[in-house]
Amino acid sequence: MRVAIGGIHTECSTYSPLLQVARDFTRTEGQALLDMAGVGPDWDGIEAIPIFHDRSIPGGPVSPDLFAAQCDEFCSRLRAAMPLDGVLLIMHGAYFVPGVEDPEGVFVTRVRSVVGPRAVISSSWDLHGQTTQRIADTVDGFAAFRTAPHIDQRQTRARAAGMLLTTLRGGPRPCVVRKPIPLLVSGEMSSTFVEPCASLYASLPLFDARSGITDANLMIGYVWADSPRATAAAVVTCTDRAAGEAAAAEIAQSYWDRRAELRPDMPSAALDILLDGLDRPTILADSGDNPTAGAVGDRADVLAALIARGWDRDRHAIIAGIAAPKAVQALRDGADRILVGSELGGGGPTLEVRPDAVRYTEAGAVLTLGGISLILTERRRPFHDLADFEVLGLDPQGADLLVVKSGYLSPDLRQLPMAQVMALTDGAVSQDLLALPNLHRPRPTWPFQIG
Repeated sequence: MRVAIGGIHTECSTYSPLLQVARDFTRTEGQALLDMAGVGPDWDGIEAIPIFHDRSIPGGPVSPDLFAAQCDEFCSRLRAAMPLDGVLLIMHGAYFVPGVEDPEGVFVTRVRSVVGPRAVISSSWDLHGQTTQRIADTVDGFAAFRTAPHIDQRQTRARAAGMLLTTLRGGPRPCVVRKPIPLLVSGEMSSTFVEPCASLYASLPLFDARSGITDANLMIGYVWADSPRATAAAVVTCTDRAAGEAAAAEIAQSYWDRRAELRPDMPSAALDILLDGLDRPTILADSGDNPTAGAVGDRADVLAALIARGWDRDRHAIIAGIAAPKAVQALRDGADRILVGSELGGGGPTLEVRPDAVRYTEAGAVLTLGGISLILTERRRPFHDLADFEVLGLDPQGADLLVVKSGYLSPDLRQLPMAQVMALTDGAVSQDLLALPNLHRPRPTWPFQIG
């Protein structure tokens, strides 16, 4: 038997001014893709055929031309690999393409049109994806992350692969049922590290153990896309549709009933309030400009606030980092003063700074501004792992303040013995949900219209 593997993967904020193009995506192919999918001894008797997997750091909408090219190339390679007994898709679910209402629905439908109705399609997804009825009607297996921050990517892909392999080896063919939930919040308000989502997600394996249920999922959705498909949903893979519908309804109701408990998983307030209240070493998440949620990553709001408070004179802060390719190039060209902030169109203040020292790195440059170590990058990127700082010769625990463009903190940073707070800053992924333009989301949706 022959199984193709691949997919497309990103998050797209409709509030970002940047259009994602081909250079923003990293393509995984060949053995690296087989490794990503977990192809190993349990695939005995199955020929795994890697197609490709395109993934980008979340950003703005995906160019229509790029999306069309991704679909065309993927389907062309699928045709060349035929005949196929199955497909394993590694997806996200939060594409936004101008003029295409349901991009992942289009993608999976085109895959189905190539492989035909008899081939089994199983899929893995990010719980922050948007799941439509078109997707549920097209794929045979659906598995989504059960942790946020995400630490179960490998396990989720294994669940999707397991459903595929079981079916190909003679098990009953599953189907997918979907129950929309008129509720949409940010990932930071639905962290699985805290209640209510800690217990809601811990209960999902109990549904898997029920007769006729294969894989139960709760999709939080993606709040920063003003799109008709933007909603939470319970999605259940099952071999007994009635059992699947009952489970989906129960999961959906449980989430709805606990909506009033949804809140950020760490102390959160306006930037000025947090900075004025610092009394010990702290990690501060600059949430509105978080590139891993789709923001631009070029805003200098926190830098401006720290300079105004004299941090460039007598306290040590690390700011990681601000996307500023023109500023980095100007430094390389010998400039002693540069402009930092909103270089890519993300908004906020623009500051003229004169660094005391500059060190160039693979990612860009590290500037010393008195007590501030400022990382400028030539491309949008996060700093979520301790290794990101080690390679730059920076010690987060040696700072009074570590600023990262993030929402909830990565597992690596959460372990640091520092206070942890989230600043409700402006940007393309602002946590001020009720202030977001809201023209296309389903109505009514909590918290936008109903209590």
